[in-house]
Amino acid sequence: MKRTETLKRIISGLPDTPGVYQFFNDQEQLIYVGKAKSLKKRVSSYFTRGKYDNAKTAILVRHIQDIKYILVETELDALLLENNLIKKHQPRYNVLLKDDKTYPWICIKNENFPRVFSTRKFIRDGSQYFGPFASAKMVNTLLELIHKIFKIRTCHLALTPENIAKGKFKVCLEYQIGNCLGPCEGLQTQDDYDQSVQQVKEILKGNIHTVISYLNGLMKKSADAFRYEEAQVLKDKIEILDNYRSKSVVVNSSIHNIDVFCIIDRGKIAYVNFLKVMNGAIIQSHTIELKKKLDESIPELLSLAIAELRNRYNSESNEIIVNELPDMELPGVTFTIPKIGDKKHLLGLSIKNLTYYIREQELKQEKLDPEVKIDRIMEQMKNDLRMRVQPRYIECFDNSNLQGTDPVAAVAVFRNGRASKKEYRHFNIKTVEGPDDFASMEEVIFRRYKRLIDENAELPQLIVIDGGKGQLSSAVGSLRKLGVYGKVTIIGIAKRLEEIYFPGDPVPLYLDKKGESLRIIQQIRDEVHRFGIAHHRKLREKKMKNTSLSEINGIGNTTAELLLSHFKSVKKISESSFDELSGLIGQAKAKMVFDHFNRLK
Repeated sequence: MKRTETLKRIISGLPDTPGVYQFFNDQEQLIYVGKAKSLKKRVSSYFTRGKYDNAKTAILVRHIQDIKYILVETELDALLLENNLIKKHQPRYNVLLKDDKTYPWICIKNENFPRVFSTRKFIRDGSQYFGPFASAKMVNTLLELIHKIFKIRTCHLALTPENIAKGKFKVCLEYQIGNCLGPCEGLQTQDDYDQSVQQVKEILKGNIHTVISYLNGLMKKSADAFRYEEAQVLKDKIEILDNYRSKSVVVNSSIHNIDVFCIIDRGKIAYVNFLKVMNGAIIQSHTIELKKKLDESIPELLSLAIAELRNRYNSESNEIIVNELPDMELPGVTFTIPKIGDKKHLLGLSIKNLTYYIREQELKQEKLDPEVKIDRIMEQMKNDLRMRVQPRYIECFDNSNLQGTDPVAAVAVFRNGRASKKEYRHFNIKTVEGPDDFASMEEVIFRRYKRLIDENAELPQLIVIDGGKGQLSSAVGSLRKLGVYGKVTIIGIAKRLEEIYFPGDPVPLYLDKKGESLRIIQQIRDEVHRFGIAHHRKLREKKMKNTSLSEINGIGNTTAELLLSHFKSVKKISESSFDELSGLIGQAKAKMVFDHFNRLK
């Protein structure tokens, strides 16, 4: 039962994003690695099937005791990371990659008049590698386009200045058919060739809009000339390029043998994520928690984590990427906080994984102790609304005067983020004539808090006014008269854009639309609106029953309410013409009402 509950908790916290999942057995051994477009859906599928595809999968599921995951940006990144981890750890239930086959790269060779070609071998000789690519077809399409557009040589000749000057080489068939500009005989300069290579690099970095525009032009010309097969070939190439992505942070030749550490402080606990990068590929991800004892600083905690994890994984990397500089020095090791580029993206990936880990731990703790969640939400609201204390006790006010009749108001009460319906109250407006929201709000706020003060009752930490700056100013006026303004935080919420207004500040505050602070404010606003409308309707129904409209056969409450809303009084209804009545409620009901009042006359 303990295993089932643990796995359910982990799965419930999985994000709906691309990543790689890892299954561990009861001995903490990695037994399976898989990739997913959606981690939540894919991992859940292992535990919700009625029967498995094969017996091996059923055995695998029975051995799962723990699940870990690594988040990535794209499905391609997930595919590449899965490949890395399988090769590194050789999990029992994965297909073993014994041939060490790798994904293809495009290499720009470090030589005079550089060649551009595909390779699966990664040689550190100063050459530049782009990729890796999940599809060899994509590689071939790119190389074909590159050679067609830029006339890059394909021969293996050593085109040094000395060899060219001595006339050691002769142009080949590639020159004759227009695929090469003949650098071997000095017919193309090094500068001219290097300009073409630079454009090739831009395309391989992902700047392929120029190439797509060029191909679109060729496709249009082919179609206009009725060469439809040729146009279709070009269209296929354009689609491949549209789906092409040249760079991956998960496997990147520009990042070689480094460690990545990021730290996030959560008060009593600090969390540290570690990514191990070897030969340009992520091969390890691990997160640890550090419980503070003496309010240690972030640099101190990060230093402890780095020392522990480098020792645990026998890391000897000469460069460490961090989001905070640690309080330590390591001989021959450079600490870097990247600002741009691939290393910055790699640090971002580490932070993303750590953020999800923290969220998972908080959800786990909240299920064990609901008070932890309440305290977190209240602390968030305190910070978002710039309060001195947590808003454990909130009251929200709203006026209700449908079509200007029977003005009433209501107050809803929330305690610890939840509705306390037994404390809801209605107010019939006593001192205000007609529909005046500002004056009504001033009266209700005064009456509510005058009573609480007289009864020596607790005042709320937060008052929410359903309305903009006008209603808020009216409420503030009453609090000033009572001498409690400044002791209680008061805000207004405007419905159209969910703007939060503070007294005396013309610039509204916009809370996170998906945040819990705005969600609770919206909930209490909706509650007071519902409660006020319900009370208003009861009053209207009661009033209608006491009018002579209730005496008319065939006229129900809905029709009576419609007539009163439009004409404002029974007297005006009785004085209305048949045409006026029929335009509102139809001829049949209008005749009943018209005849009734004519008989009375």
